Order: sequence, then structure tokens, then C-alpha cells
Amino acid sequence: MDNKFIRADEVAKELAVSKPYAYKLIRKLNDELKAQGVITIAGRINRQYFNERLYGAGKERD
Repeated sequence: MDNKFIRADEVAKELAVSKPYAYKLIRKLNDELKAQGVITIAGRINRQYFNERLYGAGKERD
């Protein structure tokens, strides 16, 4: 089973950024989810939400 969460080291590798920046990005995305009433885990982000926000996965394009 594929892990539903992505950690900072994987975010850093995926985006070719530093680990501290990956944590900053995860914090920002988790804040967005918290505003929607979703329970989050510090230092991890939902893989599906990460892909939607960064790559537009799941959104229709004109």
C-alpha cells in the first residue's frame, strides 16, 4: 500500500530544494488544510493534496 503522506526529505528531493524549505512548504500546505478543518500531522503532508497544489493534479484545465 502506498503511503498517503509525504515527508520533508521526499518533498525536498522531489522539488530539488533544501530540507528546511521543504518543512516551510509543508507548514504552509498544512495551514491551508487546517483552515478547511482537516486534521494534519506536523512534518508530513497528504500526498494527494501536495500533488494537487503543486502540479494541479485532479483539476480540469481549459
